[in-house]
Amino acid sequence: MVGVACALPEAQLDCGFNAQAKLPMQSVYKLPIALAVLHHVEEERLSLSQPVRFLPSDLIPPWQHSPLRDAHPRAGVDVPLAELLRLAVEESDGVASDILLRVIGGPKVADEYIRSLGIQGIHIADTEKTMGRDLSAQFRNYAEPQALVALLRVIADRSPLSPANTQHLMDWMVNTPRGEHRIPGSLPQGTVIAHKMGTSDEDHGVTHATNDIGLITLPCGQQLAVAVMIADSPETEDAREGVIAEIARVIWAQAVNATSRTGGQEVASCGDLHK
Repeated sequence: MVGVACALPEAQLDCGFNAQAKLPMQSVYKLPIALAVLHHVEEERLSLSQPVRFLPSDLIPPWQHSPLRDAHPRAGVDVPLAELLRLAVEESDGVASDILLRVIGGPKVADEYIRSLGIQGIHIADTEKTMGRDLSAQFRNYAEPQALVALLRVIADRSPLSPANTQHLMDWMVNTPRGEHRIPGSLPQGTVIAHKMGTSDEDHGVTHATNDIGLITLPCGQQLAVAVMIADSPETEDAREGVIAEIARVIWAQAVNATSRTGGQEVASCGDLHK
């Protein structure tokens, strides 16, 4: 299944496709987790400079991605909160993400914060460690593509964070070292894209999640919010990433066309996504 949603201020984009489907987020959920942690920073319950202990109990299974664990396989070190946030969002570090959940009080706290922003359709229920041990847990950390786009629009248009913390979040998303074949894959070189990916391991020939969501800066300066999620696919990684790249290209082209028009209501169509 492919789920697609997008949104651009002052333009009506017809690109919804399974936009209300509840699809596994995988590491996409690290973005709302980071937003919840930064909310705690805003309320002075946490500080970006404070050290947080990486405990042995924070270790996740070795097949899950964690540069922090790889650097400190026995844990037992202090890590600044700002670095944990960077690792979780920019590097998609599973240990860093679980530590962030621990310091704010668990997945339920992050889930409730996202709902407090008026966004329904994003559900944060389990840690990375749980997902590593229980295959079904990834389906409890689900989101509707339209809800993820709503979250991106909140960040871009009316961020609940200070300008400085919003910029931190955007910088980490822009600097992600992987994913060049997903949303950025078919866009013009130099396009600024702040995005967060999520990918599951292969399960008996099926990949349950291949996702990318992000804010694409258009030539006019506006930010286009896009979410593309592919669930339960038997296709190769190249094929799945190619689908995401092509969908992003079509949406981008229609959005550029919409913003280049003058007069009347701007309308862009991504109708060929439904073919």
